[in-house]
Amino acid sequence: MSHDQPSVVSTTATRSHHDAILASLELSTSQWLVTSLLPGTEKLSRHTLRAGDADQLLGLFARLRGKAERRLGGPVEIITIQEAGLDGFWLHRLLERAGIRSHVVDAASIPVPRRSRRAKSDKLDGESLWRTLAAWLRGEPRVCSMVRPPSPEQEDQRRLGREYDTLTRERTRQSNRIRGLLAAQGIRGYNPLLRNRRAALAKLTTGDGRPLGAQLVRELMRALDRIELLMAQLAQIKAERRQLLKGAAADPVAAQLSTLKGIGPSSATTLALEAFFRSFDNRRQLAAFAGLAATPWRSGKVEHEQGISKAGNKRIRRTMIEIAWLWLRHQCRSALSQWFFTRCAEGTHGKRNRCVFIVALARKLIVAIWRFVSFGEIPEGAMLKA
Repeated sequence: MSHDQPSVVSTTATRSHHDAILASLELSTSQWLVTSLLPGTEKLSRHTLRAGDADQLLGLFARLRGKAERRLGGPVEIITIQEAGLDGFWLHRLLERAGIRSHVVDAASIPVPRRSRRAKSDKLDGESLWRTLAAWLRGEPRVCSMVRPPSPEQEDQRRLGREYDTLTRERTRQSNRIRGLLAAQGIRGYNPLLRNRRAALAKLTTGDGRPLGAQLVRELMRALDRIELLMAQLAQIKAERRQLLKGAAADPVAAQLSTLKGIGPSSATTLALEAFFRSFDNRRQLAAFAGLAATPWRSGKVEHEQGISKAGNKRIRRTMIEIAWLWLRHQCRSALSQWFFTRCAEGTHGKRNRCVFIVALARKLIVAIWRFVSFGEIPEGAMLKA
């Protein structure tokens, strides 16, 4: 079922695209709201569709296109915009195959009113999204950040590293739960990830010298079953990840990264699948994508740094910080390591400042790795594996 709710808008945005239908898609789990403007009109139309009904959406666009073509007497293009979110990129690919120019926008990049209380509804969000698309097509700089959707193959390969992260977090959660149950009985130092976890559990006694309760033992055994299942699945993913570094199906970027000392299979595959599957125009764009861009605060005479933005890919940022610490150990003679050691020399900086400098090193390092992958430039003073 669909209905129209007119709203008057300025025609400035459509003068440069007078032969195109601009439409925004506000997607939710219950319904889809399509906000569109036909060429030659000044009223926004809103159509409510069932969530996930792609056929109904394509049928709506076909009717709108036919209506606009009859009015103009020529072909009409449809340009859409949607936020990156729960629906992923399948709808974007479907629209592209149907001959519709689709854009996916980073929702966090769209400016919003700064009032303490602002009105919010699907209707207002849909109109705001439509205006963002119109401004983007007019060529307004930095009105938003459009997402570059990966190919289906690239998106599928990403699942390897992301599933590994999910299973690792679940294993940590189960381990902490076991330690918490034992701590309530006065038991410390038990490690459920060791191979002798079951034999060690059988020898445990409570803080007051009693054996563990029968029901508690059964609960702990079931928790160990889950941990062992997670460990088996993690081992399987590690084996699949190693295949990306060798053989006919090897990923060339991951294989190249693994030749640098300090970068292991896990880090190499993460960077290859999460970062370097796409191209970057400059180092600032790369740092922003990795969430390692600086965020200065300058207003009048007030000037200070707020740290990194953390607005990019958190997996890349976490991986680069891990690589930075490993780089200091395995590439201690490189120029980047010497820069870090010089800044932290003679104990003039505390532990907190060392963490600040390690993030700065991670930002410099990802730029050096990008140049290594893109242009074959080995970081100054870095060593390759034998």
